[in-house]
Amino acid sequence: MTARSSRAIDFQPSLFDLPIAPKTPLPEGFRHQTELITPAEEQALVARFADLDFQPYEHKGYLGHRRVVGFGWRRGPDGALVETGEPLPDFLAPLLDKVAVFTGFARNTFAHALVTEYAPGAGIGWHRDRPPAIAIAGVSLLSPCTFRMRRRSGQAWDRASIEAEPRSAYLMSGPSRSQWQHSIPPVEALRYSVTFRTVPTPAPTRANAADEHVF
Repeated sequence: MTARSSRAIDFQPSLFDLPIAPKTPLPEGFRHQTELITPAEEQALVARFADLDFQPYEHKGYLGHRRVVGFGWRRGPDGALVETGEPLPDFLAPLLDKVAVFTGFARNTFAHALVTEYAPGAGIGWHRDRPPAIAIAGVSLLSPCTFRMRRRSGQAWDRASIEAEPRSAYLMSGPSRSQWQHSIPPVEALRYSVTFRTVPTPAPTRANAADEHVF
């Protein structure tokens, strides 16, 4: 081997030195945090789920493969949230406290909670939550899933995704909530999620105007 060819090999970049292509940016208004809760807190929550009255997800006669139980505001016949005055259950309070800190949204703006059970093979198709939900925060439990997002861009789609690990949380607000759809492909193992939704609050009075939360 000549000195010239040797130098050429020496300066050839290794596979491991090549720049890594940047990941697709996450949508504006989307955030993700791992380990929002501890494994012990996760197990305590899942134990409480055994007492819940799960029902097959149904929308306009369509039955999904997952089972759900909701609290607080309820979904009306058209799929929109309807105020009921029902408070969220006490057993979700510690989780909601951590979700409020993670999201920066006032705790009392989360007026709807949904616990969803995904059996192996269950997922959720592409959709965008209907009003009046302003922001959506979810916590994954027991097993991971791929949380996918897409937005129409001309004749194509902008796409992004995260791996939602157990005990992690995500937030969809702003454009990620209003402009992007999301879906979850079929999961491989039993998974639960707890989803909290904010709804518009009454306009503040002069006495509490300083406490107004800006979404």
